[in-house]
Amino acid sequence: MIPSSPSPAAATTGPLVASSVWIGPSVPALLREHTLAGGWPLAPDASSDSLQVDIAQPLPGALNLSTWIYALVAPFPTVTDGVSARELRDGWSGATTGAFAGRPLLMDESTLAAFTLLWGPPGPGSVRTLPADQLQEQAWADMPAWAIVPFEQLSPRWKVLSIDGASPIHKDFNAANYPLVAYFRLHTAAPLDFSLPQTNRDPEKLTTVLLTGVTALVRATAYTMEVKGVLYPGRDIRAWMLEADIAHVSNEIPFYSGCGPPNPSQSKLVFCSSPRYIDLLTDIGTDVVELTGNHFGDYGTAAMLETLAMYNERGIPYYGGGADRADAQKPLLLEDHGNKIAFIGCNPPDTGKFPTATDTRPGAAPCDFDYMTAQIRALHDQGYVVITTFQYFEYYSPEARPWQQDDFRLMADAGASIVSGSQAHYAQVMEFDGDSFIHYGLGNLFFDQMGDVPLINGIRREFHDRHVIYDGKYVSTELLTSMLEDYSRPRPMTPEERASFLAEYFVESGWLEYKPAPTAEPTATLTPLSLPPLVGSAGGFLPETPTATP
Repeated sequence: MIPSSPSPAAATTGPLVASSVWIGPSVPALLREHTLAGGWPLAPDASSDSLQVDIAQPLPGALNLSTWIYALVAPFPTVTDGVSARELRDGWSGATTGAFAGRPLLMDESTLAAFTLLWGPPGPGSVRTLPADQLQEQAWADMPAWAIVPFEQLSPRWKVLSIDGASPIHKDFNAANYPLVAYFRLHTAAPLDFSLPQTNRDPEKLTTVLLTGVTALVRATAYTMEVKGVLYPGRDIRAWMLEADIAHVSNEIPFYSGCGPPNPSQSKLVFCSSPRYIDLLTDIGTDVVELTGNHFGDYGTAAMLETLAMYNERGIPYYGGGADRADAQKPLLLEDHGNKIAFIGCNPPDTGKFPTATDTRPGAAPCDFDYMTAQIRALHDQGYVVITTFQYFEYYSPEARPWQQDDFRLMADAGASIVSGSQAHYAQVMEFDGDSFIHYGLGNLFFDQMGDVPLINGIRREFHDRHVIYDGKYVSTELLTSMLEDYSRPRPMTPEERASFLAEYFVESGWLEYKPAPTAEPTATLTPLSLPPLVGSAGGFLPETPTATP
């Protein structure tokens, strides 16, 4: 079996004796460019005095080897998440069954040459070759379509499909049994002070960022936490959060020691959370907290400052809100696996109902679009991948409003790679602006909205967007999906729920022209919560009446 991580032989030292270089037709473009940078002229064939770079087939012994990872991809609005290795090889040989039946695998000429050597010739009509820079456009035009590309050619408009559950954009990726791996060799008859790069996918250059929607640990969510445990809401999606290098939570609510017992039937939209509930955020590995929420100031200055102190004590950085306007508006700058990532966010509905930060008062960051765009441009020019988030106006339908599109696109056009709506209780559509990904609303994360109005039963559905950054560049997004249960706990969707949800939103986003087939939508059990009040030592709560003016 070909080893998963061959160690290239140490480069020999000596004079550059090769008179020319021969590069095999299977060598991918990036490896070809690396070789040509050595300055040798191209040889017409593999002569004895030339440097030779070619696929290692069969895998040789002590040569300088380069491990090249390829990805199976499809246009982003593809419902299928993955295929088996058998389905892929059947597609190569021309089989007419499976998710992409009758659709040729798209690839460039070098990829075809490499896998023809590894797998044998493809079946008639099973492969179509195009220049690398035309593959994506053709795939989108031909949907459904699939393609094989080198890992370095990933871009956000591709969806990376897993093969037998393995995906090169996942943190736990292991190439040992992954079928889309090729090894390239460097060979010369004489010593040479030159070597190939070890691989095109270095796990030490890959960062995942998980963005989530609304968190509000109040009302029935808080009540359920008291009954079933503070950590209960995160039980089923905890692994997703912990896997991310940077896990984001937009917590709209202040933690406040003067907060009263949770009331699942509370009608007044003035909220606070028990300080004990921060244990949920730490348990799921929250790395970044967004404070753009409408309700951050509900219990006044004392509660906001107490909340900021709690985040600082636990080493959880925040943005989009703060101790004053300057603190609230400043970008949050992070580095992970060599990648520079900046978060910046704001709250536009400063109508007096939800006051934002001032020079002397804490609160959410008000939207100053001149300031935001200038910051984004500067950060982009400094090599940051910029993520911009909004606490925007709330709508209970998937479409983005024209004024919402204007504001989100302004951030993308300024240089934000990702623009995300953290405000949406009802998930909204997506789009690309150039290579920037815009998701107008992700839905809730932890909140008690179970859809007690039949028209909006879809409110239970949630997106959690896992963004992949590699070697300083935003390269991919994976849409994780969940369904809210127990007024508090998101659980991963079943395959049927997920397929229906994705198809619906790809249609609503204008990417697909067909409507998904009707499927049974799970209906919430809306039994009123009429449990005994949580008072005294059971909950350790003070009276509900706030001691600070909201």
